Amino acid sequence: MRLHHVQISMPSGGEAEARRFYADALGLHEVEKPPALSGRGGCWFRAFDGDAVVAEIHLGIDEPFVPAAKAHPGLLCASIEELESIAGRIERGGYELSWAERDTFKGYARFHARDGFGNRVEVLAVATQ
Repeated sequence: MRLHHVQISMPSGGEAEARRFYADALGLHEVEKPPALSGRGGCWFRAFDGDAVVAEIHLGIDEPFVPAAKAHPGLLCASIEELESIAGRIERGGYELSWAERDTFKGYARFHARDGFGNRVEVLAVATQ
């Protein structure tokens, strides 16, 4: 068994904000939702390694909407340089970002951010010695 995707809640009408964070700041690629699901709103995003999908996040409408304060996806970068580059894009986008737990997960460097809806997202990379 493998993980196919993670679903994150968003409020109705927030697709433009979802794209601003998940595509522009985080660097994921938006993919078209299947026609049978497109009428529900929300957006889907993927990360690729070549042609292989290595991460997938679905943002779905949840009413009433409540952001995930603790639950979160953890996205693994290829390098510390990539981790820091993504952090820079997120900060330049005006999003909340914290390095407070950078070295608290043995073997990894990481940060936590909040998307434009207040949902928590973790981004990490294997720490270099």
